[in-house]
Amino acid sequence: MSKEILINVTPQETRVAILENGVLQEVYIERSRNKGLVGNIYKGRVCRVLPGMEAAFVEVGMERAAFLHVSDLAPHASANDNSHNNGKPSISHLLSEGQDVLVQVIKDPMGTKGARLTAHITIPSRYLVFMPNSANVGVSSRIEDEAERERLRTMLMDQKDLLGESGYIIRTAAETATPESMVQDILFLNKLWSSISEKARQEKPGSVIHEDLSLPMRVLRDMIDDDLEKIRVDSRETSRKMQHFAEKLMIEAQDKIEHYPGERPIFDLYGVEDEIQKGLSRKAHLKSGGYLIIDQTEAMTTIDVNTGAFVGHRNLEETIFKTNLEAAQAIARQLRLRNLGGIIIIDFIDMVEEDHRAQVLRALEKALDKDHARTQVCEVSSLGLVEMTRKRTRESLEHVLCETCPTCEGKGYIKSAETACYEVFREILREARQFDAKQLLVLAAQEVIDLLVDEESNSLAELEDFIGVPIKLQVESLYTQEQFDVVIM
Repeated sequence: MSKEILINVTPQETRVAILENGVLQEVYIERSRNKGLVGNIYKGRVCRVLPGMEAAFVEVGMERAAFLHVSDLAPHASANDNSHNNGKPSISHLLSEGQDVLVQVIKDPMGTKGARLTAHITIPSRYLVFMPNSANVGVSSRIEDEAERERLRTMLMDQKDLLGESGYIIRTAAETATPESMVQDILFLNKLWSSISEKARQEKPGSVIHEDLSLPMRVLRDMIDDDLEKIRVDSRETSRKMQHFAEKLMIEAQDKIEHYPGERPIFDLYGVEDEIQKGLSRKAHLKSGGYLIIDQTEAMTTIDVNTGAFVGHRNLEETIFKTNLEAAQAIARQLRLRNLGGIIIIDFIDMVEEDHRAQVLRALEKALDKDHARTQVCEVSSLGLVEMTRKRTRESLEHVLCETCPTCEGKGYIKSAETACYEVFREILREARQFDAKQLLVLAAQEVIDLLVDEESNSLAELEDFIGVPIKLQVESLYTQEQFDVVIM
Protein backbone atom coordinates (compact mmCIF):
# COMPACT_ATOMS: atom_id res chain seq x y z
CA MET A 1 0.00 0.00 0.00
CA SER A 2 1.38 3.40 -0.99
CA LYS A 3 0.41 6.36 1.20
CA GLU A 4 0.64 10.08 0.49
CA ILE A 5 -0.21 13.06 2.68
CA LEU A 6 -1.28 16.36 1.11
CA ILE A 7 -1.29 19.54 3.18
CA ASN A 8 -3.14 22.66 2.01
CA VAL A 9 -2.32 25.78 4.05
CA THR A 10 -4.08 29.16 4.02
CA PRO A 11 -4.08 31.89 6.71
CA GLN A 12 -7.62 30.86 7.69
CA GLU A 13 -7.33 27.07 7.77
CA THR A 14 -5.04 24.09 7.29
CA ARG A 15 -6.35 20.93 5.63
CA VAL A 16 -4.68 17.53 5.54
CA ALA A 17 -5.68 14.73 3.17
CA ILE A 18 -4.51 11.12 3.65
CA LEU A 19 -4.41 9.17 0.37
CA GLU A 20 -3.91 5.41 0.18
CA ASN A 21 -3.21 4.03 -3.30
CA GLY A 22 -4.38 7.38 -4.69
CA VAL A 23 -7.78 7.26 -2.94
CA LEU A 24 -8.76 9.79 -0.27
CA GLN A 25 -9.24 8.06 3.10
CA GLU A 26 -9.18 10.80 5.75
CA VAL A 27 -9.47 14.58 6.01
CA TYR A 28 -8.31 16.74 8.92
CA ILE A 29 -9.27 20.41 9.11
CA GLU A 30 -7.94 22.98 11.56
CA ARG A 31 -9.25 26.54 11.40
CA SER A 32 -7.42 29.47 12.96
CA ARG A 33 -10.65 30.74 14.55
CA ASN A 34 -11.66 27.39 15.98
CA LYS A 35 -8.69 25.11 16.64
CA GLY A 36 -9.25 21.65 18.07
CA LEU A 37 -8.59 21.38 21.80
CA VAL A 38 -7.83 17.66 22.16
CA GLY A 39 -4.45 17.22 23.85
CA ASN A 40 -4.44 20.70 25.42
CA ILE A 41 -3.71 20.83 29.16
CA TYR A 42 -5.58 23.32 31.38
CA LYS A 43 -5.51 24.43 34.97
CA GLY A 44 -9.20 24.07 35.82
CA ARG A 45 -11.40 24.85 38.79
CA VAL A 46 -14.25 22.53 39.85
CA CYS A 47 -17.53 24.47 39.61
CA ARG A 48 -19.98 21.65 40.33
CA VAL A 49 -19.79 18.11 41.71
CA LEU A 50 -22.53 15.65 40.70
CA PRO A 51 -22.47 12.61 43.05
CA GLY A 52 -25.42 11.00 41.23
CA MET A 53 -23.47 10.97 37.95
CA GLU A 54 -20.08 10.36 39.62
CA ALA A 55 -18.78 13.36 37.67
CA ALA A 56 -17.90 17.03 37.96
CA PHE A 57 -18.03 20.13 35.79
CA VAL A 58 -14.78 22.04 35.55
CA GLU A 59 -14.24 25.63 34.40
CA VAL A 60 -11.26 25.75 32.03
CA GLY A 61 -11.90 29.07 30.32
CA MET A 62 -14.19 27.74 27.56
CA GLU A 63 -17.70 28.87 26.68
CA ARG A 64 -19.19 25.85 28.49
CA ALA A 65 -17.93 24.05 31.57
CA ALA A 66 -16.11 20.80 30.71
CA PHE A 67 -17.08 17.32 31.95
CA LEU A 68 -14.83 15.16 34.15
CA HIS A 69 -15.97 11.63 35.08
CA VAL A 70 -14.63 9.81 38.13
CA SER A 71 -13.11 7.12 35.87
CA ASP A 72 -10.89 9.85 34.35
CA LEU A 73 -9.79 11.03 37.78
CA ALA A 74 -8.71 8.22 40.10
CA PRO A 75 -6.46 5.49 38.68
CA HIS A 76 -6.43 3.41 41.86
CA ALA A 77 -9.04 2.73 44.51
CA SER A 78 -9.01 0.75 47.72
CA ALA A 79 -12.04 -1.46 48.28
CA ASN A 80 -11.61 -1.04 52.05
CA ASP A 81 -12.07 2.73 51.90
CA ASN A 82 -15.62 3.62 53.00
CA SER A 83 -15.59 6.54 50.55
CA HIS A 84 -15.86 4.00 47.76
CA ASN A 85 -18.86 2.34 46.25
CA ASN A 86 -18.36 -1.27 45.09
CA GLY A 87 -14.60 -0.75 45.18
CA LYS A 88 -14.81 2.41 43.05
CA PRO A 89 -13.91 5.90 44.28
CA SER A 90 -16.69 8.38 44.93
CA ILE A 91 -16.40 11.71 43.12
CA SER A 92 -17.48 13.66 46.22
CA HIS A 93 -14.49 12.29 48.18
CA LEU A 94 -12.04 13.11 45.39
CA LEU A 95 -13.18 16.59 44.35
CA SER A 96 -14.90 19.55 45.94
CA GLU A 97 -16.27 22.79 44.50
CA GLY A 98 -13.60 25.47 44.12
CA GLN A 99 -10.76 22.91 43.95
CA ASP A 100 -8.04 23.44 41.32
CA VAL A 101 -7.19 20.47 39.10
CA LEU A 102 -4.80 19.91 36.17
CA VAL A 103 -6.76 18.35 33.30
CA GLN A 104 -6.39 17.45 29.64
CA VAL A 105 -9.02 17.58 26.87
CA ILE A 106 -9.83 14.16 25.40
CA LYS A 107 -12.93 15.22 23.41
CA ASP A 108 -13.64 18.56 21.80
CA PRO A 109 -16.93 20.35 22.63
CA MET A 110 -19.62 18.91 20.34
CA GLY A 111 -23.00 20.49 19.73
CA THR A 112 -24.44 21.48 23.11
CA LYS A 113 -21.95 19.36 25.06
CA GLY A 114 -18.83 20.80 26.68
CA ALA A 115 -15.38 19.27 26.31
CA ARG A 116 -14.58 15.92 27.96
CA LEU A 117 -11.62 16.00 30.34
CA THR A 118 -9.24 13.58 32.01
CA ALA A 119 -6.82 14.02 34.91
CA HIS A 120 -4.68 11.20 33.46
CA ILE A 121 -2.30 13.49 31.55
CA THR A 122 -0.60 11.97 28.49
CA ILE A 123 2.00 13.73 26.34
CA PRO A 124 3.02 12.03 23.08
CA SER A 125 6.37 12.27 21.33
CA ARG A 126 7.59 10.41 18.25
CA TYR A 127 8.06 7.01 19.90
CA LEU A 128 6.58 7.36 23.39
CA VAL A 129 3.54 8.56 25.29
CA PHE A 130 4.52 10.09 28.65
CA MET A 131 2.16 9.52 31.63
CA PRO A 132 3.32 11.62 34.63
CA ASN A 133 0.56 10.29 36.93
CA SER A 134 1.27 6.61 36.30
CA ALA A 135 4.19 4.25 36.85
CA ASN A 136 3.21 1.67 34.22
CA VAL A 137 5.19 0.83 31.10
CA GLY A 138 3.14 -0.48 28.18
CA VAL A 139 3.48 -1.25 24.47
CA SER A 140 1.01 -0.31 21.74
CA SER A 141 -1.44 -3.12 21.03
CA ARG A 142 -0.82 -2.57 17.30
CA ILE A 143 2.64 -4.13 17.76
CA GLU A 144 1.56 -7.76 17.73
CA ASP A 145 4.92 -9.60 17.55
CA GLU A 146 5.65 -10.70 21.13
CA ALA A 147 9.43 -10.76 20.62
CA GLU A 148 9.38 -7.19 19.31
CA ARG A 149 7.18 -6.07 22.21
CA GLU A 150 9.67 -7.53 24.69
CA ARG A 151 12.65 -5.98 22.85
CA LEU A 152 11.07 -2.52 23.00
CA ARG A 153 10.07 -2.89 26.66
CA THR A 154 13.63 -3.93 27.56
CA MET A 155 15.08 -1.04 25.54
CA LEU A 156 12.92 1.41 27.51
CA MET A 157 13.55 -0.19 30.93
CA ASP A 158 17.30 0.06 30.29
CA GLN A 159 16.83 3.82 30.75
CA LYS A 160 15.34 3.43 34.23
CA ASP A 161 17.44 6.31 35.61
CA LEU A 162 15.76 8.69 33.15
CA LEU A 163 12.24 7.29 33.56
CA GLY A 164 11.87 8.21 37.24
CA GLU A 165 8.44 7.51 38.75
CA SER A 166 6.53 8.27 35.54
CA GLY A 167 4.85 5.84 33.14
CA TYR A 168 5.34 5.40 29.40
CA ILE A 169 3.59 3.74 26.48
CA ILE A 170 5.73 2.69 23.53
CA ARG A 171 4.00 3.81 20.31
CA THR A 172 3.67 1.79 17.09
CA ALA A 173 6.25 4.01 15.37
CA ALA A 174 8.88 2.76 17.86
CA GLU A 175 9.33 -0.46 15.86
CA THR A 176 12.10 1.39 13.98
CA ALA A 177 13.50 3.22 17.03
CA THR A 178 17.11 2.96 18.21
CA PRO A 179 18.16 3.20 21.89
CA GLU A 180 19.63 6.67 21.14
CA SER A 181 16.38 7.98 19.65
CA MET A 182 14.43 6.53 22.60
CA VAL A 183 16.70 8.40 25.04
CA GLN A 184 16.21 11.59 23.00
CA ASP A 185 12.43 11.21 23.34
CA ILE A 186 12.61 10.61 27.11
CA LEU A 187 14.79 13.72 27.65
CA PHE A 188 12.45 15.82 25.50
CA LEU A 189 9.37 14.64 27.45
CA ASN A 190 11.00 15.16 30.85
CA LYS A 191 11.97 18.71 29.91
CA LEU A 192 8.48 19.45 28.57
CA TRP A 193 6.79 18.09 31.70
CA SER A 194 9.03 20.21 33.96
CA SER A 195 7.97 23.27 31.98
CA ILE A 196 4.27 22.31 32.21
CA SER A 197 4.50 21.67 35.99
CA GLU A 198 6.15 25.04 36.61
CA LYS A 199 3.56 26.89 34.52
CA ALA A 200 0.70 25.06 36.28
CA ARG A 201 1.97 26.36 39.63
CA GLN A 202 2.13 29.95 38.42
CA GLU A 203 -0.99 30.34 36.26
CA LYS A 204 -4.53 31.13 37.41
CA PRO A 205 -7.42 28.60 37.01
CA GLY A 206 -8.93 28.70 33.52
CA SER A 207 -5.51 29.07 31.86
CA VAL A 208 -4.07 26.98 29.04
CA ILE A 209 -0.94 25.31 30.42
CA HIS A 210 0.10 23.45 27.29
CA GLU A 211 -1.22 23.43 23.71
CA ASP A 212 -0.80 20.49 21.40
CA LEU A 213 1.22 20.91 18.20
CA SER A 214 -0.29 22.50 15.09
CA LEU A 215 -1.92 20.14 12.59
CA PRO A 216 1.08 19.85 10.18
CA MET A 217 3.42 19.01 13.08
CA ARG A 218 0.95 16.45 14.48
CA VAL A 219 0.95 14.83 11.05
CA LEU A 220 4.72 14.42 11.30
CA ARG A 221 4.56 13.12 14.86
CA ASP A 222 1.64 10.69 14.44
CA MET A 223 1.27 9.64 10.80
CA ILE A 224 4.75 8.70 9.60
CA ASP A 225 5.02 4.99 8.87
CA ASP A 226 6.73 2.60 6.44
CA ASP A 227 3.93 2.96 3.86
CA LEU A 228 4.32 6.73 3.60
CA GLU A 229 5.97 7.85 0.37
CA LYS A 230 5.55 11.64 0.34
CA ILE A 231 4.19 14.59 2.31
CA ARG A 232 3.37 17.36 -0.17
CA VAL A 233 2.83 20.85 1.28
CA ASP A 234 1.64 23.82 -0.77
CA SER A 235 3.11 26.37 1.68
CA ARG A 236 6.85 27.05 1.51
CA GLU A 237 6.91 28.40 5.09
CA THR A 238 5.02 25.40 6.54
CA SER A 239 7.23 23.04 4.55
CA ARG A 240 10.31 24.72 6.04
CA LYS A 241 8.89 24.47 9.59
CA MET A 242 8.12 20.78 9.07
CA GLN A 243 11.66 20.18 7.79
CA HIS A 244 13.07 21.88 10.89
CA PHE A 245 10.76 19.84 13.18
CA ALA A 246 11.76 16.61 11.42
CA GLU A 247 15.44 17.51 11.72
CA LYS A 248 15.12 17.66 15.51
CA LEU A 249 12.81 14.70 16.17
CA MET A 250 12.58 12.39 13.14
CA ILE A 251 15.46 12.68 10.73
CA GLU A 252 14.12 9.81 8.55
CA ALA A 253 11.06 11.90 7.58
CA GLN A 254 13.03 14.81 6.11
CA ASP A 255 13.36 13.30 2.64
CA LYS A 256 9.62 12.66 2.48
CA ILE A 257 8.60 16.32 2.97
CA GLU A 258 8.23 18.11 -0.34
CA HIS A 259 7.06 21.62 -1.18
CA TYR A 260 4.41 21.73 -3.92
CA PRO A 261 4.97 24.95 -5.96
CA GLY A 262 2.31 24.38 -8.65
CA GLU A 263 -0.27 27.02 -9.54
CA ARG A 264 -3.13 24.53 -9.62
CA PRO A 265 -4.50 23.95 -6.07
CA ILE A 266 -3.01 20.74 -4.68
CA PHE A 267 -6.40 19.36 -3.58
CA ASP A 268 -7.79 19.92 -7.10
CA LEU A 269 -4.80 18.18 -8.68
CA TYR A 270 -5.42 15.00 -6.68
CA GLY A 271 -9.25 15.14 -6.85
CA VAL A 272 -9.54 15.71 -3.10
CA GLU A 273 -11.99 18.63 -3.35
CA ASP A 274 -14.48 16.46 -5.28
CA GLU A 275 -14.16 13.65 -2.74
CA ILE A 276 -14.78 16.05 0.16
CA GLN A 277 -17.98 17.23 -1.54
CA LYS A 278 -19.05 13.60 -2.01
CA GLY A 279 -18.31 13.03 1.68
CA LEU A 280 -21.03 15.58 2.54
CA SER A 281 -23.67 13.82 0.43
CA ARG A 282 -26.24 11.54 2.03
CA LYS A 283 -25.67 8.99 -0.74
CA ALA A 284 -22.34 7.24 -1.38
CA HIS A 285 -22.14 5.36 -4.69
CA LEU A 286 -20.52 1.93 -5.10
CA LYS A 287 -18.61 1.01 -8.26
CA SER A 288 -21.01 -1.84 -9.01
CA GLY A 289 -24.00 0.51 -9.21
CA GLY A 290 -25.19 -0.02 -5.65
CA TYR A 291 -25.12 2.75 -3.06
CA LEU A 292 -25.11 3.58 0.65
CA ILE A 293 -27.49 5.95 2.41
CA ILE A 294 -25.74 7.53 5.42
CA ASP A 295 -27.78 9.44 8.01
CA GLN A 296 -26.27 11.12 11.08
CA THR A 297 -28.56 11.68 14.05
CA GLU A 298 -27.96 12.87 17.61
CA ALA A 299 -28.01 9.31 18.98
CA MET A 300 -26.36 7.29 16.20
CA THR A 301 -25.41 7.01 12.54
CA THR A 302 -27.36 4.64 10.30
CA ILE A 303 -26.02 3.19 7.02
CA ASP A 304 -28.38 1.47 4.59
CA VAL A 305 -26.99 -0.69 1.76
CA ASN A 306 -28.89 -0.88 -1.55
CA THR A 307 -28.20 -2.79 -4.79
CA GLY A 308 -29.35 0.16 -6.93
CA ALA A 309 -28.52 -0.42 -10.59
CA PHE A 310 -26.45 -3.55 -9.89
CA VAL A 311 -28.33 -6.62 -11.21
CA GLY A 312 -25.51 -9.17 -11.16
CA HIS A 313 -24.92 -12.05 -13.55
CA ARG A 314 -25.97 -15.21 -11.69
CA ASN A 315 -28.69 -15.21 -9.06
CA LEU A 316 -30.17 -12.82 -6.50
CA GLU A 317 -28.28 -14.20 -3.49
CA GLU A 318 -24.94 -13.83 -5.32
CA THR A 319 -25.82 -10.27 -6.38
CA ILE A 320 -26.69 -9.34 -2.79
CA PHE A 321 -23.53 -11.00 -1.45
CA LYS A 322 -21.25 -9.12 -3.87
CA THR A 323 -22.99 -5.81 -3.13
CA ASN A 324 -22.59 -6.34 0.62
CA LEU A 325 -18.90 -7.26 0.25
CA GLU A 326 -18.25 -4.08 -1.75
CA ALA A 327 -20.32 -2.09 0.75
CA ALA A 328 -18.23 -3.39 3.67
CA GLN A 329 -15.08 -1.90 2.09
CA ALA A 330 -16.86 1.35 1.23
CA ILE A 331 -18.36 1.72 4.73
CA ALA A 332 -14.93 1.44 6.39
CA ARG A 333 -13.66 4.20 4.08
CA GLN A 334 -16.71 6.42 4.62
CA LEU A 335 -16.36 6.16 8.40
CA ARG A 336 -12.81 7.48 8.15
CA LEU A 337 -13.53 10.08 5.46
CA ARG A 338 -16.59 11.51 7.24
CA ASN A 339 -15.08 10.88 10.70
CA LEU A 340 -18.28 9.26 11.94
CA GLY A 341 -18.20 8.16 15.58
CA GLY A 342 -20.36 6.80 18.37
CA ILE A 343 -22.96 4.10 17.68
CA ILE A 344 -23.23 3.03 14.03
CA ILE A 345 -25.98 0.73 12.73
CA ILE A 346 -25.41 -0.91 9.34
CA ASP A 347 -28.33 -2.41 7.45
CA PHE A 348 -26.75 -4.78 4.93
CA ILE A 349 -29.06 -6.33 2.35
CA ASP A 350 -30.59 -9.50 3.84
CA MET A 351 -28.56 -12.63 3.04
CA VAL A 352 -29.99 -16.13 3.27
CA GLU A 353 -26.72 -18.05 3.61
CA GLU A 354 -24.95 -17.97 6.98
CA ASP A 355 -21.53 -18.26 5.31
CA HIS A 356 -22.19 -15.10 3.28
CA ARG A 357 -23.11 -13.16 6.44
CA ALA A 358 -19.90 -14.30 8.14
CA GLN A 359 -17.76 -13.34 5.14
CA VAL A 360 -19.29 -9.85 4.94
CA LEU A 361 -18.69 -9.32 8.67
CA ARG A 362 -15.06 -10.47 8.32
CA ALA A 363 -14.59 -8.17 5.31
CA LEU A 364 -15.88 -5.22 7.38
CA GLU A 365 -13.60 -6.04 10.32
CA LYS A 366 -10.57 -6.41 8.03
CA ALA A 367 -11.28 -3.09 6.30
CA LEU A 368 -11.59 -1.40 9.71
CA ASP A 369 -8.11 -2.62 10.73
CA LYS A 370 -6.62 0.37 8.85
CA ASP A 371 -8.65 2.80 10.96
CA HIS A 372 -6.69 4.78 13.58
CA ALA A 373 -9.84 5.23 15.68
CA ARG A 374 -10.81 2.32 17.94
CA THR A 375 -13.74 0.30 16.56
CA GLN A 376 -15.81 -2.56 17.91
CA VAL A 377 -18.11 -4.65 15.70
CA CYS A 378 -20.92 -6.88 17.00
CA GLU A 379 -22.41 -9.93 15.31
CA VAL A 380 -25.28 -9.61 12.84
CA SER A 381 -28.49 -9.20 14.88
CA SER A 382 -31.72 -11.17 14.41
CA LEU A 383 -33.01 -8.27 12.29
CA GLY A 384 -29.99 -8.49 9.98
CA LEU A 385 -28.34 -5.36 11.39
CA VAL A 386 -24.67 -4.92 12.28
CA GLU A 387 -24.07 -2.81 15.37
CA MET A 388 -20.67 -1.20 15.84
CA THR A 389 -18.99 1.66 17.65
CA ARG A 390 -16.18 3.97 16.57
CA LYS A 391 -14.38 6.18 19.04
CA ARG A 392 -15.31 9.83 18.57
CA THR A 393 -12.72 12.45 19.56
CA ARG A 394 -13.53 15.25 17.11
CA GLU A 395 -16.44 16.57 15.09
CA SER A 396 -17.52 14.76 11.93
CA LEU A 397 -16.72 16.24 8.50
CA GLU A 398 -20.35 17.35 8.15
CA HIS A 399 -20.35 19.16 11.49
CA VAL A 400 -17.03 20.89 10.73
CA LEU A 401 -18.03 22.12 7.26
CA CYS A 402 -21.79 22.57 7.54
CA GLU A 403 -24.45 24.14 9.75
CA THR A 404 -28.15 23.41 10.25
CA CYS A 405 -30.28 24.43 7.26
CA PRO A 406 -32.23 27.59 8.24
CA THR A 407 -35.13 26.60 5.96
CA CYS A 408 -35.84 23.07 7.23
CA GLU A 409 -34.08 23.59 10.61
CA GLY A 410 -32.25 20.30 10.27
CA LYS A 411 -35.28 18.11 9.50
CA GLY A 412 -34.16 17.48 5.95
CA TYR A 413 -37.59 18.32 4.52
CA ILE A 414 -40.16 21.15 4.41
CA LYS A 415 -43.93 21.18 4.02
CA SER A 416 -45.11 21.04 0.41
CA ALA A 417 -46.64 24.10 -1.28
CA GLU A 418 -49.97 22.23 -1.34
CA THR A 419 -49.87 21.72 2.46
CA ALA A 420 -49.06 25.42 2.92
CA CYS A 421 -52.05 26.36 0.70
CA TYR A 422 -54.49 24.37 2.84
CA GLU A 423 -53.02 25.88 6.00
CA VAL A 424 -53.60 29.33 4.44
CA PHE A 425 -57.27 28.43 3.80
CA ARG A 426 -57.74 27.36 7.42
CA GLU A 427 -56.09 30.53 8.70
CA ILE A 428 -58.35 32.68 6.46
CA LEU A 429 -61.42 31.00 7.98
CA ARG A 430 -60.14 31.64 11.51
CA GLU A 431 -59.41 35.30 10.80
CA ALA A 432 -62.76 35.88 9.04
CA ARG A 433 -64.76 34.37 11.93
CA GLN A 434 -62.80 36.15 14.65
CA PHE A 435 -62.51 39.66 13.18
CA ASP A 436 -64.70 41.98 11.13
CA ALA A 437 -62.37 42.33 8.17
CA LYS A 438 -63.05 44.32 5.00
CA GLN A 439 -60.22 42.65 3.13
CA LEU A 440 -57.59 39.94 3.78
CA LEU A 441 -54.04 39.94 2.44
CA VAL A 442 -52.12 36.67 2.15
CA LEU A 443 -48.30 36.96 2.27
CA ALA A 444 -46.50 33.78 1.18
CA ALA A 445 -43.60 32.35 -0.83
CA GLN A 446 -43.66 32.40 -4.63
CA GLU A 447 -44.45 28.65 -4.90
CA VAL A 448 -47.47 28.96 -2.62
CA ILE A 449 -48.85 32.05 -4.37
CA ASP A 450 -48.38 30.36 -7.78
CA LEU A 451 -50.44 27.38 -6.56
CA LEU A 452 -53.17 29.66 -5.16
CA VAL A 453 -53.61 31.55 -8.46
CA ASP A 454 -53.38 28.43 -10.61
CA GLU A 455 -54.45 24.95 -9.43
CA GLU A 456 -56.19 26.19 -6.25
CA SER A 457 -57.79 29.27 -7.82
CA ASN A 458 -61.30 27.70 -7.75
CA SER A 459 -60.92 26.76 -4.08
CA LEU A 460 -59.75 30.31 -3.29
CA ALA A 461 -62.74 31.82 -5.15
CA GLU A 462 -65.18 29.55 -3.31
CA LEU A 463 -63.62 30.51 0.04
CA GLU A 464 -63.87 34.21 -0.88
CA ASP A 465 -67.61 33.79 -1.62
CA PHE A 466 -68.13 31.79 1.58
CA ILE A 467 -66.63 34.41 3.92
CA GLY A 468 -67.82 37.40 1.87
CA VAL A 469 -64.46 39.17 2.09
CA PRO A 470 -62.07 39.85 -0.82
CA ILE A 471 -58.69 38.07 -0.57
CA LYS A 472 -55.52 39.58 -2.04
CA LEU A 473 -52.25 37.70 -2.62
CA GLN A 474 -48.70 39.02 -2.30
CA VAL A 475 -45.36 37.26 -2.84
CA GLU A 476 -42.79 37.61 -0.05
CA SER A 477 -39.41 36.64 -1.50
CA LEU A 478 -37.80 36.15 1.94
CA TYR A 479 -40.45 33.68 3.13
CA THR A 480 -39.73 29.95 3.07
CA GLN A 481 -42.30 27.62 1.55
CA GLU A 482 -43.68 26.92 5.04
CA GLN A 483 -44.08 30.55 6.05
CA PHE A 484 -47.16 32.69 5.44
CA ASP A 485 -49.19 35.49 7.07
CA VAL A 486 -52.84 36.45 6.72
CA VAL A 487 -53.20 40.18 7.35
CA ILE A 488 -56.51 41.94 8.15
CA MET A 489 -57.01 45.16 6.16
